[in-house]
Amino acid sequence: MSSVKQHVSEQEWKARVDLAAAYRMVAHYGWDDLVFTHISARVPGPEHHFLINPYGMMFDEVTASSLVKVDLQGNKVMESEYDINPAGFVIHSAVHEAREDAQCVMHLHTTAGIAVSTQKEGLLPLSQQSLFALSSISYHEYEGVALNPDEKKRLVADLGTTSFMILRNHGLLTCAESIADAFLGMFLLQRSCEIQLQAQASGQELNPIPEHILAGIRAQAKQVTRSAGGALAWPGILRKLDRTNPGYDE
Repeated sequence: MSSVKQHVSEQEWKARVDLAAAYRMVAHYGWDDLVFTHISARVPGPEHHFLINPYGMMFDEVTASSLVKVDLQGNKVMESEYDINPAGFVIHSAVHEAREDAQCVMHLHTTAGIAVSTQKEGLLPLSQQSLFALSSISYHEYEGVALNPDEKKRLVADLGTTSFMILRNHGLLTCAESIADAFLGMFLLQRSCEIQLQAQASGQELNPIPEHILAGIRAQAKQVTRSAGGALAWPGILRKLDRTNPGYDE
């Protein structure tokens, strides 16, 4: 494992470090589901190769070197002692193949996310955080464990050009042009679900945000992040990991 850095490009190594960091931060927030669910990232370059977690490794153990490099069919294109989860890669390969802008795809089974996915109305405009997700959200009906390649076309059709997806009775998905943006998207979507459940649990009448405010949220999002998106918070996230869970960049 220690020799991986010497066998990949500088751009791929950076992607590996960022992706390993994303796995560690998912574990930090308690969004992981033992060894299940995935975050995948396209390897920079002309080949359609992707990095994904080694099946069986806990998220807080993932390192840049342990990530598995595969093609769109899930075949390993670089030697690794680890396998990948075939169910997970059905979802990720579908999105990567259909969306050139989906350089990173994050799919999680969080308690709050699954709880909201079971609700008929899905995500509600109850918080400022929810508006960012609602500006680009889609839904995909549950079809069982994602092992059927035929589900790919239906999932891709449901996703369309959106960046946030709620998979009914299953979990959450975000995709973006960078690992940092996909992580920020998931942070906002997950926080929106947590807020919604707590608000509903209060038993009080809810006060949804008016539709005209939702319409202007995309322009406001660029102002909030100074057009940097997830890159604004990412350096701080890496510093936090260096303090609390170092070794992701090995």
